[in-house]
Amino acid sequence: MNYIPYIFFSLAPSVIWLLFFLKKDKLPESNKMILKIFLFGILIAIPTALVEIGLTEEISALTLPSFISQIIYTFIGIALIEEIFKYWVVKKNIIGHPEMDEPVDLMIYMIVAALGFAALENLLILLPLSNPFLFAEIAVLSIFRFVGATFLHALCSGLIGYFMATAIAGHKKKKFQTVGAGIIIAILLHGLYDFSIMELEGNFKFLIPVIILLGLIFFVTWGFKKVKTLKSVSKI
Repeated sequence: MNYIPYIFFSLAPSVIWLLFFLKKDKLPESNKMILKIFLFGILIAIPTALVEIGLTEEISALTLPSFISQIIYTFIGIALIEEIFKYWVVKKNIIGHPEMDEPVDLMIYMIVAALGFAALENLLILLPLSNPFLFAEIAVLSIFRFVGATFLHALCSGLIGYFMATAIAGHKKKKFQTVGAGIIIAILLHGLYDFSIMELEGNFKFLIPVIILLGLIFFVTWGFKKVKTLKSVSKI
């Protein structure tokens, strides 16, 4: 089986967005650290998937109404788990590291970790396609992932990165609450995005995800500008 198309179209959305977001940092991070966090983002997707599978089985065992089960699954079994694991990558490897010398770095590294995560997620979604030689099918799905799920991962993590940056530079006495607020907002938006696509019908199936993406684009763009005005850096 030829895995090259799968690998290429899995990485392409993440790499394109990575190159785009790295331009947001006027003091670029080292390529070594960027690659390290990107790879850690890829690796963390493995235990995340295992936890999600376990939670899916537990949720199914509850014999709840389908609608309630889907809400729990999307908001807790997917969104919460994924946002927490992506945050942990940066929390564990970047906070307190000499490479983190300005608040905007937190937004950058959160996005890098998210794009690594999305790369493996893309691969796991593309692999089940029945015919590896149907490049058009793989390419189309990759494009949808590029403007949809991959972009969502980057934006949600960028949002969390903004709250992390303000926690160390603007709300030092309420660091836990500030970072927690960012994570909760990201989880809610991520969960609503997934729930809309999976469960809703008609125009709302795509209208809500589009509104979420546009709102996140606005917020993250504004966040980068705001965070660049912050000066102090301390441990969270």
